[in-house]
Amino acid sequence: MSEWEWVARSLMEQRYRALVGYARMVAGPANAEDLVQEALIKTFSRPRGLANVQVAEAYVRRAIVTGFLDSTRRSRREPRAGEGAPESLASVGHADGVIDAATLEAALARLTPRERACVALRYLEGLSVLETAKTLGIADGSVKRYVADGIAKLNRALGTDAAADDEQFVRVVKGGAR
Repeated sequence: MSEWEWVARSLMEQRYRALVGYARMVAGPANAEDLVQEALIKTFSRPRGLANVQVAEAYVRRAIVTGFLDSTRRSRREPRAGEGAPESLASVGHADGVIDAATLEAALARLTPRERACVALRYLEGLSVLETAKTLGIADGSVKRYVADGIAKLNRALGTDAAADDEQFVRVVKGGAR
């Protein structure tokens, strides 16, 4: 077995579920597995020198975001999921501000594709503004604006504190993304 085959097989065995979860946060539940499969095919369809599973996973995650943004460009004429939904999606009865995955996904569906990608890369992937801008091929200021707009929309949809710090937001998103 060649090195790339070993890396691909190990990635699928060890990190497939995590990649699907990531794709679900970036693109929504309906397209997550297809997006992961497409990213894996694009990643391993030609030699790239991916030395280990961690490097390959990072490459596949970038391919997931790129694939999502490309698909949204092709389907701009179709209405986005979540349009026409009520302004607040916060669920009554959740203890300690815990947000269930369905509520979080509905809130994420309200974001534009760029907002969603920027928020996912910044808060789920932990990339800096510069790294996010480089990954998406956009300006640093655009990343800041998309993140600010996305978080504002998520705060409204989830009924969370608009003045909350980044760490609190990350805890809410990651806690709800289980």
